[in-house]
Amino acid sequence: MDRKQFIGGLAAFGAASLTEVTLTGPARADHFTEDAKYTANEITQAGADFFGVTTEAMAKAVQHIFADLGEPDGYIKGDEGSGAFVVGLRYGSGWLVRKQYPPKQVYWRGPSIGFDVGGNASKCFTLVYNLREERRLFQRFPGVEGSFYFVAGLGVNYQRSGGVTLAPIRTGVGLRAGVNAQYQVYTAERDWFPL
Repeated sequence: MDRKQFIGGLAAFGAASLTEVTLTGPARADHFTEDAKYTANEITQAGADFFGVTTEAMAKAVQHIFADLGEPDGYIKGDEGSGAFVVGLRYGSGWLVRKQYPPKQVYWRGPSIGFDVGGNASKCFTLVYNLREERRLFQRFPGVEGSFYFVAGLGVNYQRSGGVTLAPIRTGVGLRAGVNAQYQVYTAERDWFPL
């Protein structure tokens, strides 16, 4: 084998190895990262578009949440309805949105206790923290005592369970349900059983 054939053989071997590494190496497996976060600007724009409010109003609510919790892993946008006569119920459905993953439909429900009567329908935009795996969302989330805020016409409260924190933001029409809910259960399939 002469020098020219030897160099040609090395080049061919190198190209084959490079192709194999590109297709099966660890760089491909790392395509989906766990730490893809949303910035305040991204959440403000997505929330303003969803609620149909000004970016300024949404930015005030987002600023408050980001000061407490930082950047979220994702968010849930959806609709919910509730009704109460001292004790009430809330049902909702929406989409879990995360970077680098396809949207996933989710459902939630929960009882409410308060001193009011009536029903309402509202939009709900929930920031999700420390999710890591989708399955961690599907559990019961109690509200955090004293975590209700009313900022720029939007109501915000925090819910925590199993290391995951949720920050639902609701339009003004949904504040009654937001204030009175004791917990919410999130599921991958619709379930009408209230508890």
